Amino acid sequence: MNFYPEFEVVRNDSRCVRCRVCERQCANEVHWYDEDGKILLSDESKCVNCQRCVSLCPTRALKIVKSDCRLRENANYSDQTIKEIYRQAETGGVLLSSMGNPNPLPVYWDKILINASQVTNPPIDPLREPMETKVFLGKKPEKISRNEDGTLNTELPPQLSLTMPVMFSAMSYGSISYNAHASLARAAEKLGIYYNTGEGGLHEDFYRFGKNTIVQVASGRFGVHKDYLEAGAAIEIKMGQGAKPGIGGHLPGTKAVGDVSKTRMIPEGSDAISPAPHHDIYSIEDLRQLVFSLKEATEYRLPVIVKVAAVHNIAAIASGIARSGADIIAIDGFRGGTGAAPTRIRDNVGIPIELALAAVDKRLRDEGIRNNVSIVCGGSIRSASDVVKAIALGADACYVATAACLAMGCHLCRSCHTGKCNWGIATQRPDLVKRLNPEIGYKRLVNLMDAWRHEIKELMGGMGINSIEALRGNRLMLRGVGLTEKELEILGIGHAGE
Repeated sequence: MNFYPEFEVVRNDSRCVRCRVCERQCANEVHWYDEDGKILLSDESKCVNCQRCVSLCPTRALKIVKSDCRLRENANYSDQTIKEIYRQAETGGVLLSSMGNPNPLPVYWDKILINASQVTNPPIDPLREPMETKVFLGKKPEKISRNEDGTLNTELPPQLSLTMPVMFSAMSYGSISYNAHASLARAAEKLGIYYNTGEGGLHEDFYRFGKNTIVQVASGRFGVHKDYLEAGAAIEIKMGQGAKPGIGGHLPGTKAVGDVSKTRMIPEGSDAISPAPHHDIYSIEDLRQLVFSLKEATEYRLPVIVKVAAVHNIAAIASGIARSGADIIAIDGFRGGTGAAPTRIRDNVGIPIELALAAVDKRLRDEGIRNNVSIVCGGSIRSASDVVKAIALGADACYVATAACLAMGCHLCRSCHTGKCNWGIATQRPDLVKRLNPEIGYKRLVNLMDAWRHEIKELMGGMGINSIEALRGNRLMLRGVGLTEKELEILGIGHAGE
């Protein structure tokens, strides 16, 4: 069934010089040149509003506008809902979507305010006074202990050392391009933080970044072998993902080409489908066995992370993981991005990371096991203020992925699953991959994180706090606005004015 296109291409013919840049740059084949009329035309039904043509048009002759042509208004059946029903009636298929949940659900970061020091607890000037943003992730001792000779016992379980409480989250080689991975790896090394391979294995060119790499083990075990496990600084067991809790992974065969198939150890052109469960994990005891199997395989040198999606019983799940022998828990909220997810799952399953994080931190503290694990949270961490609020709610560090993609040029057109990313990020087409210059991508990621680090220092200084450790779990520095009593109770914060 045909509908009027969602977006319209508005071309100013008086400005257009027929350079045909728009035609050459559009992977979706929206623009085409009419030789007879000597004009450029557009098939707007293919437009995803990636803004590539708008950005590169030398005379600013183009703009993309959202169409105001809609189906008849209906409070129960929206324009989008009706079109989705028509699409499924035609194809019989599951709807797929990319990136995070775009629906107008609560964003608790925007309803949480940060306190500032004034007189009795003066603020700190981060430009002139010491300010510590370094964090260590891993199991911590409950108390200070000494050796038989009276010296301090400084032996710790394996730790990840970060210069700032932010890491690049899991994005697999295959879902994103070689150049995108190169940008992330180089930036992580330069910044003294970590990037995550995702479930696609590690390209042999990136083993040299191992000291700044977290290698992931997912249910499909793609690309997992002994050298891969030993190449990284930590191992992450992916149990769930915020954008699709309870669902496995799927890389279309069109992306499993060349080095992607080699790295994943699958035939070229075959779909890489991870099952929803790990078929060897059906209890915390099973998870514990995998945790220690991975530790044994790497001679107990690397911390093990367990990544789970934020769901309704996340506090109980985290309590079990903290007792499984894992060193770090990564919690991914329902607004987290992904290369491809069933639309219904993405938009209806899971809970916000803010509520999940607060619930987990409280549960672990109540049970006296908070030091057993570090907590990393992800799922739409958009700014330095989100990072500061997350740490005050109990996180040790944050994962970012969508923000990193934006830094590399992503325009959130949410068409990653098609493999036609016009910005060279979520694609394996060689002509598109080369559009992302890894030198530029790496520098932009470093710039973003440097800016965030400075803002984190300023925010902490305004609170009169000079270290991440002093901020962690310090809910007294937060207040809510426009939240219900139950929401404030779960978050563990007071209302503004209290």
